[in-house]
Amino acid sequence: MGLPCHLSTAPDAIMRYVMKLSELGEFGLIDAINDTINESRVVTQPSWQKLIIGIGDDAAAWHTDTSLQLATTDSLVQDVHFDLDTITWEELGWKALAINLSDIAAMGSIPLYALVSLFLPSELETEDILKFYRGMMRLAGNFGVAIAGGNISKASHIIISITLLGEAQDNPLLKRSTASIGEQIAVTGYLGLAAGGLKMLQQKMALEDKASSTLRHGLFLPVPRVKEGQTLVSQGVKAAIDISDGLVADLYHICDASNVSAVIRTDMVPTHPTIQACFPDYLNLALYGGEDYELLFTAGKDTVENIKHALDCPVTVIGEITKKEGTASVKLTNGKGETIPGERKGWEHFKNGKSNTPLP
Repeated sequence: MGLPCHLSTAPDAIMRYVMKLSELGEFGLIDAINDTINESRVVTQPSWQKLIIGIGDDAAAWHTDTSLQLATTDSLVQDVHFDLDTITWEELGWKALAINLSDIAAMGSIPLYALVSLFLPSELETEDILKFYRGMMRLAGNFGVAIAGGNISKASHIIISITLLGEAQDNPLLKRSTASIGEQIAVTGYLGLAAGGLKMLQQKMALEDKASSTLRHGLFLPVPRVKEGQTLVSQGVKAAIDISDGLVADLYHICDASNVSAVIRTDMVPTHPTIQACFPDYLNLALYGGEDYELLFTAGKDTVENIKHALDCPVTVIGEITKKEGTASVKLTNGKGETIPGERKGWEHFKNGKSNTPLP
């Protein structure tokens, strides 16, 4: 039977992306997939009409009769994102859920249900998988998330894929595409701990117990800013993202989506005392390291001041949204206002040699 006309193959998007994934990169591939979907979607169908946020943000969102529902999914692959020689099963369970919770936090919404798919070698010990779930349930209980099901399959190496469902009630969603010229750029918490923990493990650094524990906790046991994201929404913030790829890389995501540029004061970027003490390049870790899972947001000055009083965690203004001249850019300046060298880099799959190293 022939394909319906609205599902017929559309070669335009395919011909624009005749190249290897190593040339296109993760984010280029996302754009290519989005173009292909948009060429074939049926806008008259109810599912498309109810969809308000699709590919390109931290989570997808759609209308129901009573609320907005959200969904996000993320995966961890053995020897790409983690190494069982350095991470415990409990830590792996915690982190696998945390990275999904952080996406819901970045939308300012409420996480509810998780579906967990595991692809596992048969030689693994059953007790290790139960430890994984115990670690995940510790974090799930902190945020009222129910593990509602999933899938298990045999595989040659471990792949963990989690889909997290959430909702928003009366408030609008935080999005990447709503930053405005003149708004301040701010972040929650401290940056660089996860990258410092990764560097410690990769270089087998012998640090004092307290420093080692702090860095390991930052890398393997991040606490997603779920409540903080909801507070941002209640205070009138419109644009946010969680810092997973790195501060500069994720700010570029906001600038690209919002059609703006940005300036960062590097002397204002909040770095944890532990990475300042342990790493001479601590600023580079904070700017480009990623996996901090703090919230990066933009808002007017008065709104940011209100948020500082409303949140228990530190909130630091690090820059300003500016007018785009040509392509979107993120300019780095020092305390004297001088421009300093910077790069558009961060974690990106497929582009070998152009990304940070993933989990050890």
